[in-house]
Order: sequence, then structure tokens, then C-alpha cells
Amino acid sequence: MTTTVVRPTTLIPAPRSSGDGVCDAVVQAAATTAGRAVSYQRVLHQLVRRELRMLAELAVWAAPADQGRSATLTRHADLISRVLLHHHAVEREAVWPALLRMVPDDRAAEVRSAVEDWTAGCARIDNMLRDVATAARQWQVAGTGGARDGFAAACATVADAVDAQTAEEERTLLPLLGEYLRLGDWAAIARSSHCRLSGPEQLLVLGLALEDSCAGDRARLLDGLPRSVRLAWRTYGIRHYRAAVVRLRGAPPAA
Repeated sequence: MTTTVVRPTTLIPAPRSSGDGVCDAVVQAAATTAGRAVSYQRVLHQLVRRELRMLAELAVWAAPADQGRSATLTRHADLISRVLLHHHAVEREAVWPALLRMVPDDRAAEVRSAVEDWTAGCARIDNMLRDVATAARQWQVAGTGGARDGFAAACATVADAVDAQTAEEERTLLPLLGEYLRLGDWAAIARSSHCRLSGPEQLLVLGLALEDSCAGDRARLLDGLPRSVRLAWRTYGIRHYRAAVVRLRGAPPAA
């Protein structure tokens, strides 16, 4: 595994303001089903980018032999990895095939090439996530500074790769998704694609998704949830999420 220098930081990501022009400019079609698909992709991307980077930064501060701390960080890495692996599977098996069915013939070769590049990049990232899992187990077993640094480096390496891959996806594929995805296709994909998370894990991921989203994305995300989930979030989910973030970061979420 390539060694990556990880510089500690105490910065906690702050949510973007409701006036964030990037959010509204990119998701101009947000009232449509296709616009919801673009919004979902962007929210998920920024969640995993932030959490992977933060895991790398938090790990270098941890006492190597502190089993409680290593368990907290490696458990969170496992959660974020499962979310991202599921996201890639849904894109690979459902989202991009739906897009390829809808693009006009004169753009089919261009879009197919972009999807092939995406597939190769995400396969590399999926392998890196397995490296993170291996490094996590080694840290938990060995409890040494070297094992801790290996985990931090693995998180930083995959964070770099995810930064580059999602930036390219948002540049090339998401505008096409907003333009060509049929109204019913995203609804069908969303109904049939369920990540296997426990109830507390689902609420934690919801909180992480809301944390760094602009006002428009937050509204769209909450509006797309079943009423029972929105109720669970308001009654105890927010409290659970804040407690989990404090355990993880040593500070409450930015908002």
C-alpha cells in the first residue's frame, strides 16, 4: 500500500448556506424526478468525500492502543464503505443502463465511453475500500502506531480517489442524467434499491447527508422520505445522530 502523508486538522465541515449558487445552478430541474436523481448523487458524493477525509484526519490523533477509539473509527469506515459500495452497485446496475437507453444515437458513443471510464475508476475505488477494511482489522488486532497510520493512509488514499472520481462524474455524467433520465426511471430505481443498514445506521447516514447540504438539497432529501422516517428523524434521529458525531469527532455537527 502506498504511504500517504496525513496532516491532522481540527476543522469540522460547515454546512453551505441556503444561498449557495452551485447547488441551485446544478439542480435546476430539481422539481422533476430526474432532478431528484442529480440531487441525490451530489448529496451522496459530498457525504462520502467528507467522511473519508475526516476519518483519515481523526485516525492520526488516536492513541494506537485505544481499542475503544479504534473501534469507533473503523466501524464508521465500514459504514461509509458499505454506503459507497452500494451506491456504486446501483449506478452500475441501474442508473447508467437507464441513461444509456435514453441518450440519442448521436451521443451514445460519447456517453458509453464516459460510463466505461466511470466503471474502471469505481472498480479501483471498490478495491481501495477493501484495503481500508484490511487496514482497519490490522489496527484493531495489532494496536500499534504503524497499524493506525496504515489505516489513516488507506482512508486518505481512497478519499483522494473519490474526490477525483466524483468530480469527473459530476462534470460529465450528472448533467446527462438530468437531461435524459425518464421521469419514471429514477422513481423505479429508488424504490428497488435498498442499502442493508440497521435503523440507527440509516438515521446516522441521513444526518450526515443533511449536514453539508444546501437548503434546496435538504428540502428535497427530506421530502423524498416516507412520513414515518421523517417522524423518526425528528423525534429521536437528530439526537442519535448528534451523539454519534460527538463520539466520532469529539465535537457536535456543524448544524
